[in-house]
Amino acid sequence: MRRPRSLLAAVTAATALATGACGGTPAHQGDASAAAYRLTDSTPAPAGGLDSFTWSLFAEPTSIDYAYSFDFPPNQILANVCESLLRWNPDLTTSPNLAASYDNPTPTSWVYRIRPGVHFHDGTPLTADDVVASLRRNLDPEVAGVWSTPYRNVQSIDRTGPMEVTVTLRTPDSTFNKYLAASPGTVESAATLAKDGKDYGSPSTGVNCTGPFSFDSWTSGQSLVLKRFDDYWNPELKARSAEAKFVFLSDPTTRVNAFRTGEVDGGWMVPPSAYGQLRSTPGGSLYFGRNTTVATEVVNNLKGPLGDARVRQALLMAVDRKGIVKAGVGGVGEVADSLVTANNWAGAPGAEDLLKALPSYPYDPAKAKELAAQAGVAGQKVVIATSPLDSQTAIITQAVAQAATAIGLKPEIDSIAADKYTALFTDPAAREGIDLFLTFWYTSITDPLDMYGSLRTGAFSNYGGWSDPRFDAAFDRAVGAYDPAEHAAATGAAQQVAMVQLPWLPLYTEPVSVFLGRRITGVRPSIAYLYYPWAAEIGARG
Repeated sequence: MRRPRSLLAAVTAATALATGACGGTPAHQGDASAAAYRLTDSTPAPAGGLDSFTWSLFAEPTSIDYAYSFDFPPNQILANVCESLLRWNPDLTTSPNLAASYDNPTPTSWVYRIRPGVHFHDGTPLTADDVVASLRRNLDPEVAGVWSTPYRNVQSIDRTGPMEVTVTLRTPDSTFNKYLAASPGTVESAATLAKDGKDYGSPSTGVNCTGPFSFDSWTSGQSLVLKRFDDYWNPELKARSAEAKFVFLSDPTTRVNAFRTGEVDGGWMVPPSAYGQLRSTPGGSLYFGRNTTVATEVVNNLKGPLGDARVRQALLMAVDRKGIVKAGVGGVGEVADSLVTANNWAGAPGAEDLLKALPSYPYDPAKAKELAAQAGVAGQKVVIATSPLDSQTAIITQAVAQAATAIGLKPEIDSIAADKYTALFTDPAAREGIDLFLTFWYTSITDPLDMYGSLRTGAFSNYGGWSDPRFDAAFDRAVGAYDPAEHAAATGAAQQVAMVQLPWLPLYTEPVSVFLGRRITGVRPSIAYLYYPWAAEIGARG
């Protein structure tokens, strides 16, 4: 799937490890060495409620319309205001949500029975018509939303009962239902969508959904405020705080200082350069949780020296990825074995064997240089795009440039302003002349296909135009396979091709990070915060 991630997001994005999580011990209570950290499933249970808490965002959203929300700032807000038919939980499992139940009566149909007794924030009841209107927006070319890919195989979306919706597919699609636990499954009031039109999701209108918080106000350039929705349907996720205030703090140093002083109560995506400070501050606790992100260099130009798979393999072997983890993220991470994390394979039959079968690219500059020499690319230029945001970015860029030099290439670093860097993910013209650029690629479902779909021939986010018929055939088999074993085997075959050919170069993973000030607790650290109502669980620390 397309990931229009700015480097601003990338340099602070978090990634998951394959290991199981531990208890709720904060990171600073472990070994003090840089490389020591532990994953947590949960933080201490709250002792009571709150009047309000403040939460930092590294950037202000451009919109909170779910059709265009595909980045860390808008999604972590919407997760608490709007709800999907299904729910992606912090342990990365999926459960019913606004759909009380569902089934798959034929390979090309999904039937959803809508939960009764649910109300939108304006007090109107949730109906099947609201679900139909909300899902159909993902098919509407006039909306042109960012979540069209999960709907690529959808033929129709219809109300088939008073509280029942049926989605008919053109061909079997094993991923479609999974996406309805993320933004593609969001349900909004049909009346609100019609009334607000193109202003929907703006600072003046906000949204009108069914979540534990409702939209209250948005002061551009400063903050966005949510209020507890007292008529929320799910008692287990009723908000403990009467208010949640999101403040926009783009400067990493300002954010860290706000954590330390208590100016803000918490925030996701802690700058890695601040891990040491925040592990020891009396102002709160730093936690790490499971994630599905891989730091990756996208190979954008396959017409130059990187068009030869041997050169791509050599470049990856020449990158000191362990050194990047140590210097760039304080040792809090792991060298990536593939373009997805092991968390994406959770519960898949034979996943361990599929991962063991992957080719490995250990750090070996001498061997890498020999491999590149076979391709005859010595002295050829490669342009590496970056953006001057923080030390982590610089460390990654320099490490890749050094690797390019080590195998005989002539690297040229092209430093791009952060706002223009975002265009690399959406505008082919912006990528002209660039061979490599950095992204942190996360998945929105617990399935490797969410990432590997980006590499299929013709995919929007197949930036370099890579194509391999073996990969495409395996990917298509996996999409059409509902049987878990068959699905895993076909996905593994696609992954095997990708890791031999390396259209993108996986660097490392790191856990999701969250800082909780001494006033608050209750968060479950997980990448699911982008779709799960995490703020509802925040309460007063005892």
